[in-house]
Amino acid sequence: MNKILIIQTAFIGDVVLATPIIEKINCFFPNAQLDFLVRKGNESLLVNHPHLHQVLIWNKKDSKYKNFYKLLKTIRLEKYDLVINIQRFLSTGVLAAFSSAKIKVGFRKNPMSFFFNKKLKHELDGTHEVERNLSLIQDLTDDCFEMPKLHPSPQNFQKMNQLLIDLKVNSQNFITIAPTSVWFTKQLPAEKWAELIIHLPNNLSICLIGGPSDFDACENIKNSVDYPNIFNLCGKLNLLESAALMSKATMNYANDSAPIHIASAMNAPMTAIFCSTIPRFGFTPLSDNRKIIETKENLSCRPCGLHGKKACPEGHFKCANVEF
Repeated sequence: MNKILIIQTAFIGDVVLATPIIEKINCFFPNAQLDFLVRKGNESLLVNHPHLHQVLIWNKKDSKYKNFYKLLKTIRLEKYDLVINIQRFLSTGVLAAFSSAKIKVGFRKNPMSFFFNKKLKHELDGTHEVERNLSLIQDLTDDCFEMPKLHPSPQNFQKMNQLLIDLKVNSQNFITIAPTSVWFTKQLPAEKWAELIIHLPNNLSICLIGGPSDFDACENIKNSVDYPNIFNLCGKLNLLESAALMSKATMNYANDSAPIHIASAMNAPMTAIFCSTIPRFGFTPLSDNRKIIETKENLSCRPCGLHGKKACPEGHFKCANVEF
């Protein structure tokens, strides 16, 4: 294998959960050119990655289809020996199917899987997503588990450390909370996050983290509690700088969303809160120090979907009634 492409154009957490394939391929094919395709916005996760030759980017927001065909042309010109398509949707199936690669592997659920040389099942049967992803290359490598891994640079750690100094955050005793999610029913309500904060020891520093669009939500949580050392860092750190921050925290808290997997990739302590989704889907934290919190109530409506919904279908959102 001289040239290999990994395709994962879904969300941030999905890219993180694909990184074990990078590590495994590098171990078994250290001289291969290894490329990775992501959607625009996620490329910062893989900046200066030591095992990647290049990161290809699909801009889905501007001229989506024009960029798609341009990307397909680029992929075909590379003449890959192997294309590993992790995503299960039509668009990436087309990219893999018409990539001109010698070997194409992916999941059977992909509508274009009949073009693949090898296709495997993707079942939500309690198997972790990392295991499902690694199964795609098991016959080329081995059946050993591989952890997700991100590679923040010294500069990423330096910026993170400087921010903590500037804000006078207790760098020896702080936690992070990532309280938002793209999906409403995956997101613990603000009052529940406030409940958690109120019960925390008051000698901690609390860093609320997220992207720029999460600033207002975190500011509302910050202003709703009387806590001496709480800082809204939304938009102040990029993804790898946030990974560096989480790696130094005494604990990290997040919904069933990307920060869980970023913590796993740094082996950072993680407490994960599951509302409408369930651990059995296979997206649980993998850090040595990990904890899962979910409702103790047996709800017939839970789970209501794999990815969460924009509103509770039943109107009560009882799955968010968790106890810390």
